[in-house]
Amino acid sequence: MTGHQIRANSVLPARRSSLHLETADGVRLVAELALPTSREPVATMICLHPLPTAGGMMDSHIFRKAAARLPALAHIAVLRFNTRGTASAQGRSDGRFDEARGERYDVAAAIEYAEFNGLPTIWLVGWSFGTDLTLMYGNDPAVVGAILLSPPLRYAQTSHLKAWHESGKPLVAIIPERDDYLQLPEARRRFAVAPRAEVVEVAGGKHLWIGQADEVLDLIVARIVPGGAPLPRTWNQAMQLDTPQIISGS
Repeated sequence: MTGHQIRANSVLPARRSSLHLETADGVRLVAELALPTSREPVATMICLHPLPTAGGMMDSHIFRKAAARLPALAHIAVLRFNTRGTASAQGRSDGRFDEARGERYDVAAAIEYAEFNGLPTIWLVGWSFGTDLTLMYGNDPAVVGAILLSPPLRYAQTSHLKAWHESGKPLVAIIPERDDYLQLPEARRRFAVAPRAEVVEVAGGKHLWIGQADEVLDLIVARIVPGGAPLPRTWNQAMQLDTPQIISGS
């Protein structure tokens, strides 16, 4: 049977729940959890989005597509949320942007939610600003590894990279060849303090990964669910269509 082509705005079946995360400092965050429809997830992806003051949000296109596809194609639970003060089509989180300081409580709330609800094999996937939050605040006992998309290393320090190295957990940095902030030679130099980190260059890649979502999702799934990539490009069952949202931020 010939399947339907999975396109940028395809939404595959999942059990989707809108929810709120409560932080230790009393901030209420808008969130969504997407689960496989007919089985338990094999792993969990917590999404930490790009810079909200430049358009980043939980609906930024890589994470929107992850939630739309990965529960069905790879049996991954996808937890997305808006950090404090961030708005998207899902709603606005309370509080306001705090330059990667108060956001430590946002990261902790997401990890705590996943752990409390028994979600398995928790990975953090940060994108740009979200990679700084991952490195600074995501090295938690409940987290098994982290993937960094377009890391600018703007807020994160050498000490955070060293701590991830010392934890022994997988750390994967996915570097677009044409990144606006951190390209491969500098990335290799900065990540040298964490020699177990996997630094991967994507040829032709740009910071926002426009037009490269399939490649990025394959790279993510290959680490979270070994053997799960490449993802299928067609789907034999019914699927919905979503309205794409494009980000412009770091």
